[in-house]
Amino acid sequence: MNKNPIRVLLIDDDEDDYILTRDWFGEFQAAGCELSWIDNYADAKQAIAQNQHDIYLVDYRLGIHNGLELLREAVANGCAAPIILLTGQGDREIDIEAMKAGAADYLEKSQLTAPLLERSIRYAIERKQTEHKIREQAELLDVATDAIFVRDLDDQILFWNKAAETLYGWRKDQVIGKKVPALWQEKNLSRLQEALQLLMKNGSWQGELHQTTTSNKKIIVESRWTLVRDFAHQPQAILVVNTDITQKQQLEAQFLRAQRLESIGTLASGIAHDLNNILAPILMTAQLLESQLQDERSRRLVPILTANAKRGANLVKQVLSFTRGIEGERTLLQFKHLIIEIQQIVKETFPKTIEITTRLPPNLWVISGDATQLHQVLMNLCVNARDAMPNGGMLKITAENLLIDENYANMHIDAKVGPYVVISVIDTGIGIPTEILERIFEPFFTTKELGKGTGLGLSTVLGIVKNHGGFISVYSEEAQGSQFKIYLPAQEITETLEEVEPVFPRGNGELILIVDDEAAIREITKTSLESYNYQAITASDGIEAIALYAEHRDEISLVLTDMVMPSMDGLTTIRTLQKINPEVKIIAISGLASSDKVNAVYDIGIKAFLSKPYTANQLLETINVIKSSK
Repeated sequence: MNKNPIRVLLIDDDEDDYILTRDWFGEFQAAGCELSWIDNYADAKQAIAQNQHDIYLVDYRLGIHNGLELLREAVANGCAAPIILLTGQGDREIDIEAMKAGAADYLEKSQLTAPLLERSIRYAIERKQTEHKIREQAELLDVATDAIFVRDLDDQILFWNKAAETLYGWRKDQVIGKKVPALWQEKNLSRLQEALQLLMKNGSWQGELHQTTTSNKKIIVESRWTLVRDFAHQPQAILVVNTDITQKQQLEAQFLRAQRLESIGTLASGIAHDLNNILAPILMTAQLLESQLQDERSRRLVPILTANAKRGANLVKQVLSFTRGIEGERTLLQFKHLIIEIQQIVKETFPKTIEITTRLPPNLWVISGDATQLHQVLMNLCVNARDAMPNGGMLKITAENLLIDENYANMHIDAKVGPYVVISVIDTGIGIPTEILERIFEPFFTTKELGKGTGLGLSTVLGIVKNHGGFISVYSEEAQGSQFKIYLPAQEITETLEEVEPVFPRGNGELILIVDDEAAIREITKTSLESYNYQAITASDGIEAIALYAEHRDEISLVLTDMVMPSMDGLTTIRTLQKINPEVKIIAISGLASSDKVNAVYDIGIKAFLSKPYTANQLLETINVIKSSK
């Protein structure tokens, strides 16, 4: 017991009873008590309201009132101290009513003794302290962020904290007495049965469970079960602590995907050099053939070869841009050409059950953008449309001009006043469920089966469109198809000037040293230069190049050297050539044109850099610039 004396208030209208009670207090063995006395109902009510006593002894008869009325009123007004009801003779009905009203005990005066009164007071105080501790513990459980509940061995809920209400959406009064599996529609009952067996065997269990909230949201919880036993050490109930790890699991999955994406980027950088070495001779050969072929049909086919070689080179650049965060090159372009190209690809590669149509106005405005990135935007949307129509359907691509005014801009946060080109990709597929429509642009979010989608397609589309200053709107209904609208800032002109490859001055028989470890690139570059009245000799690596330059120093007017070569890399080769001749003119070439590599080249005095693959005209232009420089 507490060392401080227990403050007791006796409420009794009989002074003899007070004197008798005071004498009993003097006989108490353990409990130190201070007794006060009030003899009427009104004063008693006021004293209880002041909350200055630890326990109250209330006589049942208090003049025109009775102790039961005082008990009920005190409890209703929030009295926290225990109240013991006293009566002159036993009455079972009064006893039951007293306990229902909240009395700590009920004592008959005719049978009362000092030890009995002391024991009743001590038990009432201890019981109140225990109840207070239980309430504190329950409040702590309500403060906890984990969902905590207790269920009996028949799976019925006995206790439910506030965090459980927050996580699952069910209030305490809705779940107490309910069966657990019925709440979140647990489907894997065999796993629960296995968990229960381990719990009974070991006294605890821990694992992940997939559950459903009241709003039908799927969640993953880390669940910890502890077996609660009674005084006879028999299983009585199960304490369950559930931690929501749904977001953690999603972040871990995104992290793993990001790691895989980083690996893909590293791989892409590694093979970009080889891809560009393959594309470079194709591009230059196509250009040579174009000038030499006389057959009209063949002359029409060569530009297709050239265009696709350039597209391949641009795709390699785009992959590197994605992994390194480099912005693509912007030019004025007419979007209808991209749509026509996409239409051709779809007709040739998509299932014949998908019919594609386009609607392109003759006066479509031009936009400033990266053709390869915008090609990817259209391609991604068309591929998604194809996947949404497994049994076939209609795919429609349209373009239109739209002049956005202040009213429209005020209604759409991403829109700005001015001209736009609007590209619509419409399908008649399965549509997008409303509950996931807002998540479709999230990185790594996908509804496709494992291995059939990375969740990066639409996030890439959104990133490219926003990078072009545009925005996207989506409208979709289940089983009714989807419509994606791409809004891109435009210029109110309807045609772009066709690119005309400039004709550069021919050579005057100058000797050029070509250094590259790829035989195809050496030969096609040599042939291209000779076609424009240059002479050329070749070296397969830096060591051979130094030997040839030392032998023909006075004859060689220019050196073309790759930066990535075996035996001796480009930087070492350039430095060695500069030691032989500080005035040597050099053009550095690489299929991996990173900013660090370009800066390193410029730092050692090289004034020209070419990225593979390059056209013959780009090569001739660069040579002409170097020849003209001092």
